[in-house]
Amino acid sequence: MTDTEIADPWAVTSLEIFERLEETIAGEADHAVATVVDVDGSAYRRPGAKMLLGDDGSTFGGITAGCLEGPLQTIARDVIADQSPSVVTFDLTDDEDGWGLGLGCEGIVDVLVEPADDAWRDPVDAYAEGDPVALVTVVDGTESIPPGSRAVVDGDGTATESDSRPAIPDQILEQVRDDARERAADGRWTQRTVSIGEEELTLFVDGIEPADRLLIFGGQPDVRPVTRLARDVGFEVTVATARGGQAEESAFPRADRVVSTHPTELGELVDERTYVVVMSHNFLDDGLALESLLESDVPFIGLMGPRERFERLRDDLADEGISLSAADRKRIASPVGLDLGGGEPIEIALSIVSEALAVSNGREGGRLRDRKGPIHARQPTQSD
Repeated sequence: MTDTEIADPWAVTSLEIFERLEETIAGEADHAVATVVDVDGSAYRRPGAKMLLGDDGSTFGGITAGCLEGPLQTIARDVIADQSPSVVTFDLTDDEDGWGLGLGCEGIVDVLVEPADDAWRDPVDAYAEGDPVALVTVVDGTESIPPGSRAVVDGDGTATESDSRPAIPDQILEQVRDDARERAADGRWTQRTVSIGEEELTLFVDGIEPADRLLIFGGQPDVRPVTRLARDVGFEVTVATARGGQAEESAFPRADRVVSTHPTELGELVDERTYVVVMSHNFLDDGLALESLLESDVPFIGLMGPRERFERLRDDLADEGISLSAADRKRIASPVGLDLGGGEPIEIALSIVSEALAVSNGREGGRLRDRKGPIHARQPTQSD
């Protein structure tokens, strides 16, 4: 993705952060990575949120509503110059410090600011390959194990280290290996306080879950706004069309890839992290696509069109001896989309992408005012 495609660098997704990190590591520009590692109270974003800051004052991504980017730029310049990670605490509840006055946040936020160095190469490569990992980073350390000491743990519990950072001793890493394996699997975070001799260290275990994918089957103009909004919210987007003449990247500029395929082979393009919207507007093609997708592990199949159309598709499948299981009925959404009430093309696209996003986040898509408890899931701090 190029700079010209990013209208607002503050509002980028994790997918775009990692794409930019990949470019940063391979290039010559100096940047720092800022990561929220703890929040006490409320804040705009939760632990694990990231942004990039350049030594030229540029920023990419946002970890607050904009109130801390100025101070973070100053800190980032020092971190880049010294090539030394730092953890800084912002008390947004203290008006005397100037952070809390009128900001709308009422929490204490700890932010790790670290160089975008070779310690990021393994997690960036894993993200690009679709492999989940967990970053285990010291955020409160000792003289011999300073903040920023890092290990990358994969889903099997195998740890790798970088020559650009101090290593985390095995006796420390072993105490959090199970946590790291779990966080790699679920993409969440944990903060742990562990002991080494008479000293204690605090580790931030950050699950890095690759971007979910959205596969859109269709080639009509209504695919374009779905593609654009899906990319904007962080899906890796593939447009698949059954008509080779429409499988041109220029027709869908926000898609990560555009392919031509037969609808019976659609299942070969997906996996358990792929969410699918079928909107070819061709009854036969949609039926063949649905049949192919039912044999896959996709968690969501959205079908464009009225209920009566889906009932005809279901009856045709039944005539072929294919019955929908309870799990199939749960993952099929027809008509696809949340009930937003709009009929404009962009409103329809927003409805479709909103449902796919809600399902990918394990939510029902209801109104926040009706939700009990916090908006974002909390992770308890554990101590040995």
